[in-house]
Amino acid sequence: MEVILLERVAKLGQIGDVVRVRDGFARNFLLPQGKALRATDQNRAKFEGMKSELEAKNLMLKSEAEQVHKSLDGQSFILIRQAGETGQLYGSVSGRDIAGALSGGGFKVDRRQIVLNIPIKSIGLHKVPVALHAEVEVIVTINVARSDDEAARQARGEDLTVRRDDDEEVRAVARVTADKFFEKPPAEGADPAAEGEAAEAKAEKPAKKRKAKARAEAAETPAGAEPAEGKKKPRKEKKGKDADA
Repeated sequence: MEVILLERVAKLGQIGDVVRVRDGFARNFLLPQGKALRATDQNRAKFEGMKSELEAKNLMLKSEAEQVHKSLDGQSFILIRQAGETGQLYGSVSGRDIAGALSGGGFKVDRRQIVLNIPIKSIGLHKVPVALHAEVEVIVTINVARSDDEAARQARGEDLTVRRDDDEEVRAVARVTADKFFEKPPAEGADPAAEGEAAEAKAEKPAKKRKAKARAEAAETPAGAEPAEGKKKPRKEKKGKDADA
């Protein structure tokens, strides 16, 4: 669809430009908001008659927007929302919410002037453009926090999400260190009595090995040979009377 722009529209053109746009964009945005007219012969003639008036109105609105820009530029607005430990919001912050915050601060702003491509879904400081006029844009800071105290800390430059991540790392290191000072618990389903018997059997093995080694050495010692150190000599038979007896 071809339309005649009645005001400057970003990425489209200036006042009086005839541009081709999608039908949906024209019907749902440009025409209902009075930003354009269908490019018919009748409307072309109509525009020529109101061109001077439109230009004067545009200059007045631009001047007003520049005055608002001076007082709004660099301003910060707090929005309190519920969020998890990681900073993820239980919901989101929309352009309507931001417009409400600005209006609460004494600035008359329509939600359609908030340039927010996607809703805000986490705590922190968020820079959001506000189109005060087609040729005047200002950046404001939206401080999304769980409480006024957290908002003040974020305003001082503290990143609460990073702080929580660091705390988790510290706790994980502490758990690993603590585990080193405790005996490893038995496996699930293990029998403590059976583990005790196994330990006793393991302790008895060296003693059994020593006994077996001694028996083997005794069997290998030839008759009349001098026994190894520490072993008893075999008992000698008595002669004489004791033998006859």
